[in-house]
Amino acid sequence: MQLTRKNILSGMRPTGLLHLGHYVGVLKNWVKLQEEYDCYFMVADWHALLSEYENPEGIRKNGIEMVKDWISVGIDPLKSVMFIQSAVKEHLELAMVFSLLTPLGWLERCTTYKEQLREIKGRMIATHGFLGYPVLQAADIALYNSHAVPVGIDQLPHLELTREIIRKFNSLYKKEVFNEPLDLLTNFPKLVGLDNRKMSKSYDNFIAISDTRETVKKKVRSMYTDPNRISADVPGNVEGNPVFVYHDIFNDNVNEVEDLKDRYRKGKVGDVEVKAKLEAALNKFLDPIREKRTALSDEYILKVLEDGAKRAALTADRTMREVKKCLRHAVC
Repeated sequence: MQLTRKNILSGMRPTGLLHLGHYVGVLKNWVKLQEEYDCYFMVADWHALLSEYENPEGIRKNGIEMVKDWISVGIDPLKSVMFIQSAVKEHLELAMVFSLLTPLGWLERCTTYKEQLREIKGRMIATHGFLGYPVLQAADIALYNSHAVPVGIDQLPHLELTREIIRKFNSLYKKEVFNEPLDLLTNFPKLVGLDNRKMSKSYDNFIAISDTRETVKKKVRSMYTDPNRISADVPGNVEGNPVFVYHDIFNDNVNEVEDLKDRYRKGKVGDVEVKAKLEAALNKFLDPIREKRTALSDEYILKVLEDGAKRAALTADRTMREVKKCLRHAVC
C-alpha cells in the first residue's frame, strides 16, 4: 500500500528574469523535491504587489515567463501543482484570519522588514500590507498544511513566525487544524554575480536562464577574474574567482576544470581560454533548457496555471472549511 505523500509549498515573486542563481539555490532543489513530496509551487503575485503595487504591469508577463523557466529546468506539471497565488481566494481569507491573532510586535521585530525599508529606494513600502507580509506567508504555508518548507538559513526566522501563528491558532481554538511545518534547509554553493558582487537584478550581474548563446558569450567575456593578474604568465588566484566558481558548478568536465585551475595558478593559461571553456560549459548546460523553453507557448503556460489553481483550490477549500468550523459562531 502506498503511503500518502506529505505536502510542500514554495513560491517565487514574479518580479523579473530568473537567473542561474535561482537555479542553483531553488529550482534544482524543487526538481528533486517533486519526486518525494506533493509539491505546490506558487507564482506569488500578491507578494510581488506588496512592493510593486504602484507599477504592477509586468507581474502577469513575468509570471508566465517564470513558469516557462520552471518547466524548462524540470518542474513537471503532472507531478507538481503550479498556480498563481491570487487565483486561489483562500490565501487572502486565511491571511485575514491569521492577521486577527498576530500581535503587532511579532511583525515589527522582523529584521527583513527593517532591512527592506532601508534598502528599497524609490518606492513607498512603509505600508500595512508590507508590514504584514509574514502573515500572508504563514497563510500560504498553512493553507496546504505543508509538512516542510525549503528555506535558506536566512529565512528561518520567518518560518518560526509561521509556526508561532499556527501554534496560537491551534491553541486558541483547541484543535490541531494545522501541523507545524519543518524547515528543509537548502545547502548549495554560493553563486556570486558576474562582477563578484552579490547577484542582483538591480546590478544586472547575472546570466538568465532564458539568455541566448550569444548573450551568454558576451556576459562571460565581461566576467570579473583575478584583478591582480595583469597578463597570462602571472600566477592567478582560483579561490574566490567567479569564473572558477561557475566552472565548479556548471562544467561537468572535472578533468578540464582541474587542468585549468592548475595552469591558472602557475601562470600558464590566460583568461581568454578559461572564459571560452566556461562559455562552452554554460551553453552546453543551457542548450536543452532553451530547446524545451522555446516549445512552451504562453497559452500552454496559462492552461497549466489554470489547472494548477483548480487543484490547489481543492486543498485550500478543505483547509478553510476546517478554519471556519473553528470560527462558526462568527463566520457562516
